[in-house]
Amino acid sequence: MIRNMTLGQYYPANTVIHALDARIKVVSAFVYIISLFIVNDFKGLLLGFLFLFICIFISKVPVRLIFRSVKPIVPLVTITFLFNLFLSKGTILAKFWIFEITDEGVYHSVYMASRLLLLVVVSSLLTLTTNPVNISEGVEKLLSPFKKIGLPAHEIAMMMMIALRFIPTLMEESDKIIKAQKARGADFENGFVIARAKALVPIVIPLFISAFRIAADLAMAMEARCYKGGEGRTKMKPLILGSNDLVSILVMIIFIVAMITERVIF
Repeated sequence: MIRNMTLGQYYPANTVIHALDARIKVVSAFVYIISLFIVNDFKGLLLGFLFLFICIFISKVPVRLIFRSVKPIVPLVTITFLFNLFLSKGTILAKFWIFEITDEGVYHSVYMASRLLLLVVVSSLLTLTTNPVNISEGVEKLLSPFKKIGLPAHEIAMMMMIALRFIPTLMEESDKIIKAQKARGADFENGFVIARAKALVPIVIPLFISAFRIAADLAMAMEARCYKGGEGRTKMKPLILGSNDLVSILVMIIFIVAMITERVIF
């Protein structure tokens, strides 16, 4: 599961999606997520899926990376699917023991599972096509108007960048710890849920220690470079909106209008 996580990883490529301004991509992802909660039927989800499929095709991100982003949440999707399948009221289609499968249960289970998968895929696509540094700069620019009310925009963006930057590092560290524990005879795959949970203790404790060590090294490096916050700092590559960014804004406006129209009409 650890190897399958792609959140925080960046896939470099020379595409239109990669070249877009980070602010546009962050806002577009946010708007897309909101649009998934606006629609309430499969027609809207199908429209969202087609739009996301086109974005993936243009970005040239390998499909295997998209599947890897989905694998870690398969247990959560399965639980969501089963809860909606057996706990929704409606016309009974099948019944065994204390469980009932209804038409509304089938509808809601497939609908909620599909929505959750789309949420994960669009989040992974954002990180796969945008450098973590650019994401943090984009978030800082978007939050900068709120500095007047005391919001620490730079600090929030810095924390986000550090979190995204060190997700792959911590995953790699976790993989090393798991291999070391397996070499010592640890078993993480057999047994019931409680036994597997207990087996994770030798992983969690060293991982926490490693995370604190990495955080201490990072803090020392920032102090050695006289880091004092965002005041007075300049950008080597400032974010500037281009023609492609303006076109993407227009596309997102058309998309959200189409999603709202689909809800109202159908």
